[in-house]
Amino acid sequence: MAETSNPINGKTILITGAGSGIGRATAIALAGRGATVICAGRTEASLRDVAAACGGKAAVVTLDVTDPVSVSSLVDRLPAALRVIDVLINNAGHDAGGRQRFDQGRIEDWASIIDANVAGMMRVCHAILPGMVARGEGQVVNIGSVAAFRSYPGGSAYNTSKAAVHTFTEGLRLDYRDSDIRITEVMPGLTRTNFAATRFGGDSGKGAAYYNDAPMALEAEDIARGIVYALDQPPHCTVAQIVITPTREP
Repeated sequence: MAETSNPINGKTILITGAGSGIGRATAIALAGRGATVICAGRTEASLRDVAAACGGKAAVVTLDVTDPVSVSSLVDRLPAALRVIDVLINNAGHDAGGRQRFDQGRIEDWASIIDANVAGMMRVCHAILPGMVARGEGQVVNIGSVAAFRSYPGGSAYNTSKAAVHTFTEGLRLDYRDSDIRITEVMPGLTRTNFAATRFGGDSGKGAAYYNDAPMALEAEDIARGIVYALDQPPHCTVAQIVITPTREP
């Protein structure tokens, strides 16, 4: 089977949660490989900053994955030339209010984690996959976490959400096993982003300390390289799962 030297070149790739962290690093990496990147997220200013860093190879669309209307209108809100999505990268999610014993946290926070990390991902997949089915090809990359199979104290809601992402992704792969739609899950370990600060109510000092107290942490660019690897494979090859962890772990 013929293989192209750069399968990413010329693809239109939608990334949720693209305004920072892994989403930002992935957008920049993919734009550098010739993709047209659609940066989706809640904060337009952050998205425009990422788009600028992509060197003109990116578009911006506001998206709240927890809002059914925002998601269902997503494709229609894109410029006509960008409505054929070759690759969807589901990266949006959070652990706001996490790292607390279950009864000591707010149920609103726990429910919000499930809504964003699980239901939000499902909403976006449901909006984008029909186009892939109609064309008979495409790829979905869901960003999970090693938290799917490594529970920890204070992580009841987040661990549950990532276990659900894992199971959902496995189910998608079975649903489309007789097609040329590829389904990939990337499961990072501890990765230094603004994720921890958001968990702690925007406290950047506490977020930085969380990473600094660990033996080692990954960088967002490390995860982006794993995503690029999964997308770089020829059409007959699916990278089903990638687990990326720091060499020295807690």
